[in-house]
Amino acid sequence: MDGTTPLNGNEEWKQVDDGLSVRERIENVYSKGGFHSIDPTDLHGRFRVWGLYTQRKPGIDGGRTATLTPEELEDEYFMFRVRIDGGQLTTEQLRVIGQISVDFARGSADITDRQNIQLHWIRVEDVPEIWRRLEAVGLRTTEACGDVPRVILGSPVAGIAADELIDPTPQIEGIAKRFIGDPTLANLPRKFKTAITGHPSQDVVHEINDVAFVAVEHPELGIGYDLWVGGALSTTPRLGERLGTFVRPDQVEDAWHGVTQIFRDYGYRRLRNKARLKFLLAEWGTEKFRQVLQDEYLGYALADGPAAPKPKTPGDHVGIHRQKDGNFYIGVAPTVGRLSGQALLDLADTIERHGSARLRTTPHQKLVVLDVPEAEVEELVAELGALGLSAKPSVFRRGTIACTGIEYCKLAIVETKVNAANAVAQLEERLADIDVPHALSLHVNGCPNSCARIQTADIGLKGQLVTIDGEQVPGYQVHLGGGLANQDRENPGLGRTVRGLKVAADGIADYVERVVRRFVAERDVAADETFAQWAHRADEEALQ
Repeated sequence: MDGTTPLNGNEEWKQVDDGLSVRERIENVYSKGGFHSIDPTDLHGRFRVWGLYTQRKPGIDGGRTATLTPEELEDEYFMFRVRIDGGQLTTEQLRVIGQISVDFARGSADITDRQNIQLHWIRVEDVPEIWRRLEAVGLRTTEACGDVPRVILGSPVAGIAADELIDPTPQIEGIAKRFIGDPTLANLPRKFKTAITGHPSQDVVHEINDVAFVAVEHPELGIGYDLWVGGALSTTPRLGERLGTFVRPDQVEDAWHGVTQIFRDYGYRRLRNKARLKFLLAEWGTEKFRQVLQDEYLGYALADGPAAPKPKTPGDHVGIHRQKDGNFYIGVAPTVGRLSGQALLDLADTIERHGSARLRTTPHQKLVVLDVPEAEVEELVAELGALGLSAKPSVFRRGTIACTGIEYCKLAIVETKVNAANAVAQLEERLADIDVPHALSLHVNGCPNSCARIQTADIGLKGQLVTIDGEQVPGYQVHLGGGLANQDRENPGLGRTVRGLKVAADGIADYVERVVRRFVAERDVAADETFAQWAHRADEEALQ
């Protein structure tokens, strides 16, 4: 599939210093000397291990993304990623992030589809003070980016949902405490993504993570986890696979460590575009992978185990739901994950006024407010709505996510957040006359790398330059009918592409309106056909 030698350029500098030690230089050298004092290898490599990427210089159009060097594309400011394992936040932590945004990030704040919060316009001079504030409330940016174990996705309703099988918080906290920042795992071939859920909705997009644990009930051994490995999207999408094992809760940390070490020791390091666990799994297969895990890293055999059943409820947790303790949690939808520092401050104040001090981010760019007394629910829902956080969003506001896009990202070709938000507003108005029978996901990405999971959306839009009426303009290639396991589909699947089907950047609403109306008119009502099912069987003409 690839190999390990000769090492690519990233691997060469990681042999010298993998990145954990760059924090000392940031605090004592670069923050004092400013942007131009930063060593280029630190700037373009090791800074990522601490959640720092240079952001795109304003005014550079998408047609120049592939022709300019990183140095020509980048500004002297940073995107700054706050790591939030399991998406678990207190209002105190939220308030600190919001104030950092106001003080240092020009008010920017985006909730990502990996449960982090990203800020922009950060100067290296301010990073030590930002770290001080974050760490004072138990937050960090350690290994938020880079070739390391990234944030651990966790069920947003861990420990509070009345229908969860098991609370995965001890496993999430155990892995984070033992292994995040561990020098022996700080030089992986590439990024390594983890997901753990104890909820039957399978709410952590486990099929597209390098390693994932999904709660399941074993007929003899009780509640534990089904182990998945090798999922990832990007330009070569591959869904993860079950190893067929049952992992007891007390085995999760060691199983995670074993899979991570397999990637470290056997993962490919020659070509960077082949340096993901999915390529190793494709070559080995699940049987060999399981055998190596058990024989070389665990020292014992894992029990065989069943697959988790099809989810019965949505995994985004939007709406009002009763907790196991009698209080309520409220899932709300910001528009494409974009908020502001002031909005985070206002949200913290609003939540606390109604008796709550906890909330969660989700893998769907949503927020879940926990521990709301029944008497406070109605008023809180109204106040959250006034902040632009709807507990009863339209199908389009609920189902649309977008990556960072050309506004800040050096890899992007097309704007995403603004285009997606405008499309949502237009679709809410234009399609108010029809009843979309199922949830519908619209994912908008600024380049082919699929940070917004375009291949697993009902309608996925991949940013690129497109030719329309003889003119090259920013736009998107269309993917249709993808999805992960959810209440409407038992098995995950990748979207369909139709040759030549492209949409201009300002034409998202026009296209989605057209294709959704066609779906509603043609779907098999008797079979309760979903958009994804229809999109895979429809003639190409119907999808134009």
